Amino acid sequence: MAYNNGRENRKWLIWKEAEEKILREHGVDETTIEQIRTDDRADFNSNRRFYHWTSNFGEYLEGMADREQTTELKTVADLLDEIEDETLYRALLTVDRRTLQIILLKMQGYSTKEIAPLPSVNQTVKSA
Repeated sequence: MAYNNGRENRKWLIWKEAEEKILREHGVDETTIEQIRTDDRADFNSNRRFYHWTSNFGEYLEGMADREQTTELKTVADLLDEIEDETLYRALLTVDRRTLQIILLKMQGYSTKEIAPLPSVNQTVKSA
């Protein structure tokens, strides 16, 4: 959610007025109250800049995540096509197809207990 400067400023003013009323009731002089107001306003502005920045940065990250295309790998061929590292690609080419299927299922979030009973993988798991 975006940082709402106006709303936060109104909240700060209400808080500040209540605080200054209490200070006056306790006999604090106007010069001290004005100094406290100045210091508090500087803190408020610093915090406001920070929250505004983090809000903008959060929105930027969310936008980047939305734009980033997540390719769902459905086949072993898709898996091999997505490999950019030449050494890894060559190593995976030497592995049997069942092992590649297990790797693909693990990448898709399946647990070992979920993978083991699958007919195409079952033989590999038992012999390993």
